[in-house]
Amino acid sequence: MKTKKIVVGAIAASMLSLSVCSIAPVASAADDYVQISASKVTAEAGETFEVSVSLSDIPSTGIAGVDVAVKYDKSILTVTSVEAGPITKTGAESKDPSVTSDTPVFDYEILQSEGMVDLMWATMVDDSSYWIKSDGVFCTIKGTVSSNAKDGDSSDISFVPTSRSENTESDAQNSEISIGYLDSSNKSVAYTVKTTSGSVTVGSGTLQPTKQGDANCDGDVNIADCVLVMQVSTNPDKYAQGKSSYSITAQGEVNADVDGKKGLSNSDALLIQKFKLGLITKF
Repeated sequence: MKTKKIVVGAIAASMLSLSVCSIAPVASAADDYVQISASKVTAEAGETFEVSVSLSDIPSTGIAGVDVAVKYDKSILTVTSVEAGPITKTGAESKDPSVTSDTPVFDYEILQSEGMVDLMWATMVDDSSYWIKSDGVFCTIKGTVSSNAKDGDSSDISFVPTSRSENTESDAQNSEISIGYLDSSNKSVAYTVKTTSGSVTVGSGTLQPTKQGDANCDGDVNIADCVLVMQVSTNPDKYAQGKSSYSITAQGEVNADVDGKKGLSNSDALLIQKFKLGLITKF
């Protein structure tokens, strides 16, 4: 485990040309930021779960390095695997001379005893066309819910700095989430990172509507709910439960299924729209 942490730190430090100082890039990209978020899902005690970690609002320059950790409640969840997401498939793996079996472009370490997963994507390729430039799923974290968990128990899925030394020559602990790149003068540039936590909530699968028509669970029924249902219907790979940070939640699906037929469709969206316009008074 210690060796793995050293490898992860060394790759990131190399990528950012900071082998003897903090892993955090030394310059900030003015007004540029990246949003990293996790999906909110439900799963039964003793069963499996999948949480999507997504990046959004990626500046046009792109991303050459991601160094972040996911924190969770180890008494509720056990993480068993991590799968690289579609936006990491940039082709950098085949173009990067620094890539070896021990130092892939995408890497992770599960630290179950700490309730943490270290995540990293880093490439030394200068051509930015091989960097991450598209919003979407960065990775999918899979695992199991404790068989002792009770309905209603919940584990936040939050983002923190990776658990390792700042660099290979220091025992000081890393204190930054780093997402950035090297500019044309080989100077490291960091984006401001904004985080949105997700969650895994333990449930029996018998959720009841909290408010019919309220697809986004904001306590109101409006056009935004109609739009979300249509998005789920037309683009389930992005908006269906657990697919990304934009996904509808399990509770939202229950709330929005108002046409009496199992599953969401444009029929549900139409009824929600009619309700908002006052054409119907109940579902």
